[in-house]
Amino acid sequence: MTAQDAGVLGYHDAVRALVERGRFGIRLGLGRTRALLRGLGDPQDGLRGALVAGTNGKGSVLALAGAALRAAGHRVGETPKPHLVTYRERLVVDGHPIDPTTFARLVGDALPVAARVARRQGDPTEFELLTALAFRWFAERGVDVALVEVGLGGRLDATHAWDGGVAVVTNVELDHMDRLGPTIAAIAREKAAIILRGDRAVTGASGDALAVIRRRARRLGVPLVEGTPAPLLGWDRDGIVVTLPGLGETRVSLRGRHQAANVAVADALLDALEAAGIARVPAASRREGYAAARWPGRLELLEAPGPHGEARQVLLDGAHNPSGAAVLARALDDLRPHMAAGPLTLMMAVMADKDVDGIVAGLAGADALRGARIVCTGVAGGRALDPAELAARWARLAPGTRPEAVSDPVAALDRALVAGAGPVVVAGSLYLVGLVRSRLVDDPALRDPAEAPRP
Repeated sequence: MTAQDAGVLGYHDAVRALVERGRFGIRLGLGRTRALLRGLGDPQDGLRGALVAGTNGKGSVLALAGAALRAAGHRVGETPKPHLVTYRERLVVDGHPIDPTTFARLVGDALPVAARVARRQGDPTEFELLTALAFRWFAERGVDVALVEVGLGGRLDATHAWDGGVAVVTNVELDHMDRLGPTIAAIAREKAAIILRGDRAVTGASGDALAVIRRRARRLGVPLVEGTPAPLLGWDRDGIVVTLPGLGETRVSLRGRHQAANVAVADALLDALEAAGIARVPAASRREGYAAARWPGRLELLEAPGPHGEARQVLLDGAHNPSGAAVLARALDDLRPHMAAGPLTLMMAVMADKDVDGIVAGLAGADALRGARIVCTGVAGGRALDPAELAARWARLAPGTRPEAVSDPVAALDRALVAGAGPVVVAGSLYLVGLVRSRLVDDPALRDPAEAPRP
């Protein structure tokens, strides 16, 4: 695609122009992103906010802090990922994804810059270009606070080309060890590198990771707040109740006990924004925001029509690694008394390069799934484990379940919805969760324009 073509991109061509950059893979380093930002006028320089790293919980922390900031009247830019239904979900202002026309314009403006960068530093990757576009759009919209999620690690991640004043490391687990290091301490060093002199820092990490983060903050003279999980008072079908300093008993609309840790980090993040002079969120706005926060596809409970028009509960959750599967298993046991009666049906797809046995074993630990029907399926793209192989893993690792394979995910969803009267759980892959959500939720903001036929 030439630079002349770039300025008149349609929306679908713009998405393709970004996604095709996936062929450049993941290449850690800040040079290309900094060059892209310079070419776009350094829009990040006028933005303040929080850069959020960590192995798990980043999206929940963004959702909780963003909702509280909006409740306090602040204009908030966020970069949640991955998207579920439309690529535009990766760029959000005031809780709404970027519109197709603006998205296409931004990509069209950035492609000639990317071409110039490529001649000197190599082709920018998809994530590097998307990061630069996010800062450009946030600057155009005049956001008060940017909440930016780190992609991979921290030290060499594209987002680290920006310092918003607050650095957050939610937690550190063994993940992406081929790129970040073989130990918790090594991975923590990569993530802690987002803490820069002059920042305020927040973490929910513990053990060896916390020790690394403490040393980094102490060496740079950065105030560090260590958020421990908020005391959990209880839960029901629609969320949890915790107690927080200065707020007391507080409802959190995100489901799962693990959200007690995430809301503590989000609350400390808001404190850090205030201490840095970036934004103030009073107690009433925090309570309102935490009670209203939404994080689609993560323990999200929806309703779908059953075969006879009756309402069927459908619980969506990615659970695409063993720790996520264990969290979902515990949440299922906690939520089961508050959900519809009848045996559960689990609809599942897993990428072949994941720890499939670990995921299956994690989910099989849920008492709620004993005797459940397991509908194994796949997703587009070729990376998914063959559904028959997934069903065989379930039969071997969880003998009390009833696994079956349905290759087409749409047919698998229909099968799951008619399999019984109880709730349906969709898990194992965010690609699958996104596909199911797109069929069950008709959100006008997520409708992409129809693609014009090619000549």
